Amino acid sequence: MSTIEQASKRLEQLRKAGVEMPWAHDAESAALSPTHPASLAGVLQDIPTPTAPLAPAKHRIEIDLAGLEQAGYLIPGSPRSRLQDEFRGVKRPLLANVQGRKTADPVERGNLIMITSSLPGEGKTFTSINLAMSMAMEMNHSVLLVDADATRMSAARRLGLQDTRRGLIDLLLDSTLDLSDVELSTNVDKLTFLPAGTQDDRATEIFSSQAMRDFLDRMAAHQQDRIVIFDAPPLLASAEARVIAPQMGQIVLVVHAGKTHQGSVQQALSILEESGIVMTLLNQSRTPSASSPYGYYAY
Repeated sequence: MSTIEQASKRLEQLRKAGVEMPWAHDAESAALSPTHPASLAGVLQDIPTPTAPLAPAKHRIEIDLAGLEQAGYLIPGSPRSRLQDEFRGVKRPLLANVQGRKTADPVERGNLIMITSSLPGEGKTFTSINLAMSMAMEMNHSVLLVDADATRMSAARRLGLQDTRRGLIDLLLDSTLDLSDVELSTNVDKLTFLPAGTQDDRATEIFSSQAMRDFLDRMAAHQQDRIVIFDAPPLLASAEARVIAPQMGQIVLVVHAGKTHQGSVQQALSILEESGIVMTLLNQSRTPSASSPYGYYAY
């Protein structure tokens, strides 16, 4: 494609994106002139295409907040607790990577955060839901919690969703669906939920598809205002988490204190070697003075 054709194509992309271009007529005239095509193409290339806004969710659910509280989860408006403060500590470095620091730029795709573990039963879903609740309390971010465990769908059950709903799998398989068709607004301010969707034996292949990459690219484009937390399957028990991990900006590996063998943790970390940022989180660490049975420490 010639430089002039590139410039014309870029103009059309900007028009479709709704960018105001009062200089467009002059630019098009210049594009037709053989004396200025290179400089025009350079100017157009430097203009970022605006991120398309996300449509609001069309459906709503009521999370069983009383049930969550009884099970020991964080809920909005609950009194300050050790668990609440611990998750405040957990989310701070994750948010710093999203927003950037004085000494470092934001982490690429930092708003895509996968929560996983080596094996089942280590508390990854407990961590995913509590982290989502804690992050939804932030002033400048909304949170999308994604149930990416297409087999167990633990997050949906913990939130009190018993019926089958379309979700991530359906979105990736049906190009006519928009995120707003399957995303669910909730009774928690700034928290939405995306179910795993219709069970499919090809979940691994679906999660490694171009449709999944396109979906994650779209989510990553909203890094400064939306956090996406994926409750993923355990790394050593399924292949889905392994194909999702390389596409994430940040990964939290939950380790059950006193239960998970060191070899399992090392094996899980070796799987994540090529991933960008990996944090480990120690779950169920008890101390004699603990007022809560949960202790979370990133290290």
